[in-house]
Amino acid sequence: MPAGSSGDVLSLGAADHGVGVPAYGVNTGDPIEARRRRSVPGMDSTDDIREFLTTRRARITIEQAGLPDFRGRRRVPGLRREEVALLAGMSSEYYKRLERGNASGVSEAVLDGISRALQLDEAEHSHLLDLVRTANAGAHPQRRRPVQRKLAIRPATQQMIDAMSTVPVFVQNGRLDCVATNLLGRALFSEMFADQPEPMNAARFVFLDPRAQAFYRDWAGNTRQMVALLRREAGRNAHDRQLSDLVGELSTRSDLFRKLWSAHDVREHRTGVKSIHHPVVGDLDLDYESMDLTSERGLQMLVFTAPVASRSHDGLQLLASWAASSGPSPAQATGTPDTSR
Repeated sequence: MPAGSSGDVLSLGAADHGVGVPAYGVNTGDPIEARRRRSVPGMDSTDDIREFLTTRRARITIEQAGLPDFRGRRRVPGLRREEVALLAGMSSEYYKRLERGNASGVSEAVLDGISRALQLDEAEHSHLLDLVRTANAGAHPQRRRPVQRKLAIRPATQQMIDAMSTVPVFVQNGRLDCVATNLLGRALFSEMFADQPEPMNAARFVFLDPRAQAFYRDWAGNTRQMVALLRREAGRNAHDRQLSDLVGELSTRSDLFRKLWSAHDVREHRTGVKSIHHPVVGDLDLDYESMDLTSERGLQMLVFTAPVASRSHDGLQLLASWAASSGPSPAQATGTPDTSR
């Protein structure tokens, strides 16, 4: 899917599964009954702070943190809370309070210290700031603003991406809904659009459609990337009801999604390589660049290219010919109707 890439995460590979076989980890029973039998992970800011800090702390060894190892028995993986507090330059009780989800009055300077202690990358650091900001806003409901997620772009923006006729272009929002494509972008991801209602959602395709495991040659990497992107979006927009519904649906219907969601990994989506198997032109290895559309707030444009004279470049040219003759119509490539809300 546009949101996943072997350039962002390590690909574990996946077998070529035939269409008609349930996707790995997909629960094919009655989803309503499944909801009655199990809880669905939500997006509660207090729980998210606790679980995010706990999972980050568990992955850092005392050797990585530069602390002395006295070879004593350690009851928890990774660092103890007291060790994080020491590295962050604060009292143990203060850090414990934050890890319990009590973020009241926590400054960015304190969060910067915790980020250094836990060796957070840029995306993780931003995610922690967003979680704390959301938790503090939750104590003041009047500060909450309804989340607006665009499902269409302006005609001028569509005209711009249509003019980029030699490269596939895909525009998505933070929930990974497809907002628009050009003709070649629609042709490249034709498998995604085959049976999905609009707006097409890349996460649903990856976790619930068995064709995804054949389409993505790095399917396992794409599943992790997809969840990490949704986690990052949940930190930015914890009150997005449609995002919460999507997470609940995927958690109920896919055991794999549920497992990956509980890991609390987050990523930003910028650049990388996407490896796919297209049913018309075969294997493609495409470089991509991701750009935020400043005139279309909350939307991200992904542009895919291949080195000139490479096999993938030839494949894109062949795909362009197919799209022009028998692929999706230009009207189909313009995305969804304007149902912004």
